[in-house]
Amino acid sequence: MNRHDWTNGFATSEREPLEEAWSLTEAVYWSVDLADGTAEWGCELDEVLGVRGAPEDAVRQRLCELVAPLVEAARIAPSWQVHQLEQRCEQPGGWMRPVRFRARRRGDVLIGVAIDITGAVEPKQELADLAERYRHLVELSPNAICVHQDGVAVYVNPATVRMLGAESSTQIVGRPVVDFVAEDSRSAMREQLASLAAPGAATERGRAVLRRLNGDPVVVEVVAVRITWEGRPAFQVIMRDITADRAAEAALRYQAALVEHVSNAIIATTHDGRVTSWNPAAARIYGRPAEQALGQPVDEVVGAPLDPAVLVEDGQVAEATHRRADGAALTISMSAAQMDGGYVLVCTDETALRRAQRHFATVVDALAEGVVVVGANGLVESANPAALQILGTREEDFVGTPPQSWPLFDETGGLLPPRAHPPAHSQRTGKQRTAQLVRTRRGDGSSVWLSLTSRPLNPDDEPPHPIVLSFTDVTESRAIRERLEWDATHDPLTGLANRTLLLRRLDAALHARQRRHDLAVLFIDLDNFKVINDSLGHSAGDKVLCVVSERLRRLTRQHELVGRLGGDEFVVLSPDENDVTKAQLLARQVRRCLADPITVGDRQLHVDASVGIVLSPPGDPRPGADVLRDADVAMYEAKKLGRGRAAVFDVRLRKRVQRRLNLEQDLRHAVSRGQLWMAYQPIVNLRTHRVGWVEGLLRWTHPVHGTIPPGEFIPLAEESDLINSIGIHALRMATREIAAHRRQRTLPLQLKANLSARQLDDPHFAVAVHDALEQTGLPPSALCLEITESTLMQDPEAAEAVLNGLRELGVKLAIDDFGTGYSALALLHRLPLDTLKIDRSFIAGRDGTANEPFIASIVALAHTLNLNVVAEGVETAEQLATIRRLGCDEVQGFYFGRPVPIDELPDAA
Repeated sequence: MNRHDWTNGFATSEREPLEEAWSLTEAVYWSVDLADGTAEWGCELDEVLGVRGAPEDAVRQRLCELVAPLVEAARIAPSWQVHQLEQRCEQPGGWMRPVRFRARRRGDVLIGVAIDITGAVEPKQELADLAERYRHLVELSPNAICVHQDGVAVYVNPATVRMLGAESSTQIVGRPVVDFVAEDSRSAMREQLASLAAPGAATERGRAVLRRLNGDPVVVEVVAVRITWEGRPAFQVIMRDITADRAAEAALRYQAALVEHVSNAIIATTHDGRVTSWNPAAARIYGRPAEQALGQPVDEVVGAPLDPAVLVEDGQVAEATHRRADGAALTISMSAAQMDGGYVLVCTDETALRRAQRHFATVVDALAEGVVVVGANGLVESANPAALQILGTREEDFVGTPPQSWPLFDETGGLLPPRAHPPAHSQRTGKQRTAQLVRTRRGDGSSVWLSLTSRPLNPDDEPPHPIVLSFTDVTESRAIRERLEWDATHDPLTGLANRTLLLRRLDAALHARQRRHDLAVLFIDLDNFKVINDSLGHSAGDKVLCVVSERLRRLTRQHELVGRLGGDEFVVLSPDENDVTKAQLLARQVRRCLADPITVGDRQLHVDASVGIVLSPPGDPRPGADVLRDADVAMYEAKKLGRGRAAVFDVRLRKRVQRRLNLEQDLRHAVSRGQLWMAYQPIVNLRTHRVGWVEGLLRWTHPVHGTIPPGEFIPLAEESDLINSIGIHALRMATREIAAHRRQRTLPLQLKANLSARQLDDPHFAVAVHDALEQTGLPPSALCLEITESTLMQDPEAAEAVLNGLRELGVKLAIDDFGTGYSALALLHRLPLDTLKIDRSFIAGRDGTANEPFIASIVALAHTLNLNVVAEGVETAEQLATIRRLGCDEVQGFYFGRPVPIDELPDAA
């Protein structure tokens, strides 16, 4: 799609004025289709985003990344809502450009603009700082300041409250301003206000008589300025009580004394305008010491035309722009009085106040934060445009209502009682509530999250306090935060709880004070899932995991939690399973729900699971991680029972696991502590009736537990990666002992040693065998290494490569436990084997008799391949006779001797 066809969504009659309007702004348009994600944009957007001249795909990708939060918000928000987001775009050279994105949905298209606000970010903060300084300036000003709108007072500062003899602003705000103006001054006041036609226009400084609440008159100097208050025209009136000034002016006619410590500049002049007195305030305000001002024309030292006679004749307080000695402009209000020798001028520096007044209306209009004023009577008195927009209401519907009429909800979703509302609390206590997160309903019924602050307007007054509420709309940022929280606690593939959330909920359930029932934890592992991944690919495996997740979700009840730990491991937490029977029933239900075939492409896949169960009684001190570990142990116990089963973790299993962990740790030190030793079982040649070979078998004598069976510690070594080091140690020990035995007794005794699957994976194994033979002096031909049939079939190609390497050393090779696996005839023919050992299960079957047909076929096959045949597990004379009759070459078993140390071996059989 052409990136400049942004007007396609508009009628032909609309396109030309739209294009013309865009050309007059600094904004760059863009749009995103909410249905298919395509994007369009205008010229220069690539430069704003920092990818100038980049291909369209790069610009589109960068745009979609930046406006992704707006797209998500627009999908769920009303179409009329305007969304705004500020992002920082990295530019060539590494600097960051602040960009504001504003957008609104039109049908299925999100249409917006991107505005470079590089020059507006810092001014925005300056406006906020300026507003705060202006607020302090107005609140602390010694001059009375009042704002009235439609003839009604809407704001007064503390100085006005004091001037009118009121106790608080509530006695003034809301009343007609003429209530406080003397009858003789009302007409002049109306005329002056009527002359203010435009915002910012100000009246000349004049005088008026006010009436205090008790009826007493007060003469004030007054200036009125037309402003905007909450979006509507209003008047700000600055008043200064000049009763004392008038008395001072009268006194100045008869006295020549100048006040040294006033803040106003007091300047005395001759009739022709030359300065005769210059007080310290004048020196400070104008930046001129007295010695530079005395005797000079007054208009020169104040930097502006000034005729005291005209001021006296006018009889008004005048305002003019003067200049300091350094040229800086000053806003000065002046009054003058005539004396016998000339004139006295009283000049007040109002530069800061006037500057704040000029910015007041701009600051208020620029605020994006909602501001609501609530009177002492608990009703809304005013709300700025931002507040009305955020709350989705109109001023006429909002002003005059109690804030409690808007329901507020806390972060947990609970409805706040009216007394707990932040405005009610501040009004009642006079204390501030800062940045409280609440949710309310907009006028259209939608929800909006607010960060709300309430503070009393006059905290020193007695309650109930009038308050001001300020708030910002944090709905979008909260939605993003909730999404991030969800992503952090849920599995991205299945949407189930992840390990973090599972442990959090498990810990909470374990340590709940009111828990009265056992808590059941089911650890579920899919059987043979790796086969699906390896054969069909991970996408098929992912689909299976999603189907399994959905079935588990449907199976469990609302108060139970299903989670995925990763891979094919799932967990179910059930807080009210109070006995083993119920937990086992739930495990059966889990396996049953997984039994139905899962369709992946054109295949029907069947999955089963092994389930470990842990029951945690009330008061169980274990942390959640330990309970989950115990459930994992129980699951592995279930797999040992044959997969597709469930096992319950109990004291017996815990002891067995503890023993297993202890043995694993002790096994790591068994070599260094000399606890491992070799036992040898003779292998008898049936033709010569002599012992030609012995099989070396590793034994472990534990200092505490005594002799540990090989069937217990060998699997531990294989699972803990100790088998390689222990296997090499055993081989060195056996070759050393056999070599010494051969030298001492001059008997050609030969050694057979077992290999594990893990040793075949060791790339240094062949080198270790070579070193052991070289160091002990045992001939390679006197060593036969045995590998089980099942190990060979795990990876025939890799096994063949390792066996060929061992054959090059001159070592003999045997296949052990033959008949228990699925060896291919071609593989037996290809491998460099010397011996085939028939598994003992065929020598003594279930009834104690040999499986003669099977043994005969194995012997025939082995002899065909020129392999020597050894029968294992011969324990009786009958078995020996059968083996001899079926043609076996060698025999091994308890009938000829049990495994013994090297020095207990017989010389012959």
